Amino acid sequence: MALQCPKTFQIQEKFEKLSFRYGNQISEDSAISSCSTPSTPTSPIDFDIKIATLDDEQQVLEFLQKFFYKDEPLNAFMELITDEHPRCLDLEKFTLKDLDNGVNLLAIQNGKIIGVCLNGIIERDSDEDEFVSKDEKFSKIVKLLDYVAVESDPFQIYPGIDKAMVVKILSVDNSYRGKGIAKYLIAKTREIARYEGCGFISVDCTSHYTACAAKKLGFDLHYTLNYEDYKIDGKVVFKPEPPHKSVTVYTQRIF
Repeated sequence: MALQCPKTFQIQEKFEKLSFRYGNQISEDSAISSCSTPSTPTSPIDFDIKIATLDDEQQVLEFLQKFFYKDEPLNAFMELITDEHPRCLDLEKFTLKDLDNGVNLLAIQNGKIIGVCLNGIIERDSDEDEFVSKDEKFSKIVKLLDYVAVESDPFQIYPGIDKAMVVKILSVDNSYRGKGIAKYLIAKTREIARYEGCGFISVDCTSHYTACAAKKLGFDLHYTLNYEDYKIDGKVVFKPEPPHKSVTVYTQRIF
């Protein structure tokens, strides 16, 4: 069943005042459903998509605390978030450090965030500032992500492209999954990436469900690292609960 087109959208001042309006949507996919289990279409809703700013920081943080931080497979395995320790400040700083970069998107309904797509732009051979975590557990996750970034290097499969968009976090409120929100967040990410001169989009997936979402949204698998193969001093570092067996990188060419 096809998605109907957005009701209206407008772009102003290089996306600083980006506002998209959606209505009458039907989607056959849930952004985090398993690859083998189709979701049931749900009632259509209206929502806006806007560029995140620093003014949104607290609301974005609260959204991530509720729908992302605790359930992300590596965070869960390392027990970064527990009843005794409900916050990991380095995790929050890491995920929100580029919130005002002009390419992060929020899905909003009645003033409430119902989905986020936190993005970044990377360039060939550029070195990002190293994030140093004082939290021993989170430091291990950062080292894994840095390792994957070097080993996967999606620019190697796009030799004529020097600029790309990276999707860092794609998450939807549990109550709104299966309504096409993730699909439209990615569609608008693609639109901005094209405008900014990016040649492809890359998605790093530490979760089986995020990988399924990327595949359903038309991305191609580029890189896989099984968690059991990532070792330090001969020991496996991460053993998340099934079905999370690997970290993967998916890419999509922008034409």
